[in-house]
Amino acid sequence: MTIKITVPELGESVVEATVGEWHKREGERVAVGDVLVELETDKVDLEVSAETAGVLARIFHQQGADVQIGDVLAEIERNGEAATAEKPAQDETPAPAPAEKPAEEPRRAVTPVAQRVAAAEGVDVSKVEGSGAHGRVTRQDVEKHLQKQEAAPAKPQPQPVAAPSSQVSAESGNGRTEERIRMSRRRRTIAQRLVEAQHTAAMLTTFNDVDMGAVMELRKRRGPAFLERHGVKLGFMSFFVKAAVGALKAFPKLNAEIDGEEMVLKQYYDIGMAVGAEEGLVVPVIRDADRLSFAAIEQAIRDFSARARDGSLTLEDLRGGTFTITNGGVFGSMLSTPILNPPQVGILGLHRIDERPVARNGEVVIRPMMYLALSYDHRLVDGREAVQFLARVKELIEEPETLLLEG
Repeated sequence: MTIKITVPELGESVVEATVGEWHKREGERVAVGDVLVELETDKVDLEVSAETAGVLARIFHQQGADVQIGDVLAEIERNGEAATAEKPAQDETPAPAPAEKPAEEPRRAVTPVAQRVAAAEGVDVSKVEGSGAHGRVTRQDVEKHLQKQEAAPAKPQPQPVAAPSSQVSAESGNGRTEERIRMSRRRRTIAQRLVEAQHTAAMLTTFNDVDMGAVMELRKRRGPAFLERHGVKLGFMSFFVKAAVGALKAFPKLNAEIDGEEMVLKQYYDIGMAVGAEEGLVVPVIRDADRLSFAAIEQAIRDFSARARDGSLTLEDLRGGTFTITNGGVFGSMLSTPILNPPQVGILGLHRIDERPVARNGEVVIRPMMYLALSYDHRLVDGREAVQFLARVKELIEEPETLLLEG
């Protein structure tokens, strides 16, 4: 009996995927739950597992192919034991169980980027030590492995199925080289949506600065006790999440979206946190942020950051969101103009903290200052509202006890 393996439902608004690494080959035995192939989507990578035992009879779409929901990826022959069971039945040359070879050791999870880098560099990922969750091999692990093999012989050519991912060509004579790497589906989608955001929204950005001294002093006083009690550090982001929610309640159009000729004002606060991941930017969502404590927000941020690094975020983690915060300051950015995350109409950009001279009560003093940037869709949000929103965030950060008093 033949069982078809199809592209599953991929989540909200996701209808297409790119075939990643196949973990089984045609003719191999598979057990229920064995991971057959990885699919790259706009948001996360998914693993497609075998729902029945048998033999992987045929693969219809190789690595790099674009597929849609319902497309047949492969077929499993439930009675496929015949391909291997015929040999013992003949009693002549019973093979020493070569069909069990795939089960010699557990499959090691490898991120798609790591797989492509390994294929391009001729690295056997089974020999790479994984640092991700459950031993998952990341791009950094492959790069560290390569550094340890400086004296290794020439790299073998990647297998044909991985050929679309990387190609190196050398200019004759002067030794200059170019590397051509196929963009991942997520990277392509990010590029497309960023361009669409600028073409479809009347996007403007307003700026302000904020004195971080009060928050830094509060963290210094309460940080150790907070860590001991909750098992997580008291960071800056929980203050900005709380401040953003407070400002959104005061200026609800920034927590809305445009649907045709209507505006949808949302009475809940799902705050997206932009996180740099191996495949590109992802925006996991802290749901009902207005109902969460500082500790719960910090725990959510820590969890999202870890799972973004090892590629274990789910579609549910990334679904929806009413407003986004992005922190370029962790990379050293002094000032930037963040791009909207449609259909949201507002995004708050944070930047690095610098000690700068400022005027206080007629005197020049040195204070830890941060620039804030708010990009907004002018079709729905007026400049006055945007400026007042950012001023409210500034006020709440500079007087953080207000966040506690106002909940």
